[in-house]
Amino acid sequence: MSKVYYNKLVRDSIKDKIERNGETCEVRELTDNEEFEQELLKKVREEAEGLSKAKNRAELLAEYADLMAVLDALTQLLEISEADIRVALTENVAKKGLFQKRHFLHWSAAGEYQSNETPQGLSH
Repeated sequence: MSKVYYNKLVRDSIKDKIERNGETCEVRELTDNEEFEQELLKKVREEAEGLSKAKNRAELLAEYADLMAVLDALTQLLEISEADIRVALTENVAKKGLFQKRHFLHWSAAGEYQSNETPQGLSH
């Protein structure tokens, strides 16, 4: 049987699930917190992509739960409390607002506004 290489962080029960199916696998424990953090951040991207591809409510809920599990692990690792998150969220909303008006930005004149996607040094 050929091997499929994943080289990624997986949930605790994956190894047992593979072995219950009569298959073999190799895992290692990430004991270095910096490596674990980096793998969690990769997992955030993976799960966010899955969420963005959800086709219905059930898929959206499942992908949302996957993303939340990763975010929970990341906040636990970094010792971020619920209070820290509430403060950051309050500050973020005060600075940027919510999505209640459903604004879709087509363009803006070159100025101070920079989004996360705006390449540094380039106009909009």
